[in-house]
Amino acid sequence: MSKQEVAKYDESYNVDIHPYEHQVRYYETDRSGAVSQTNYTRWLENARMELLDQVGFGCEQQEKLQVICPLLSESIDFISPFHYQDTVVVAARMVSYDGRKMALEYRLYEKKTKELKATAKSLHCFVNWSGNRISLKNVYPELETTFFEMH
Repeated sequence: MSKQEVAKYDESYNVDIHPYEHQVRYYETDRSGAVSQTNYTRWLENARMELLDQVGFGCEQQEKLQVICPLLSESIDFISPFHYQDTVVVAARMVSYDGRKMALEYRLYEKKTKELKATAKSLHCFVNWSGNRISLKNVYPELETTFFEMH
């Protein structure tokens, strides 16, 4: 998907981040053919990891720094269902970051029709491998540029 296509979704997402895409599989649907809501959480996680990977703070970098980014809260507003063989596009962006926590927003679209199907929000904190909360600003100040450029 080109930057121009991403911009068509919402002008506020006109950034150099490629959105996550997922083709709906049959097992993700219920008897009515609609996607079960439990799958959306997986897609949001994949979109978040894709976003962080693109800005240089993906799983590999987190492992090197011994940082974990657990989910604190998540909310999803469903507009209309996805169906089998739809291509889901999840445009994610960071909306706040203070070193200790980051908040993300997501817009979920069907690729062919560009129809907005759901919106979501998630809140995450940063912890070390011992499970203690940390401030990336204090522990890894070199990461600040990456995160502040995102929001």
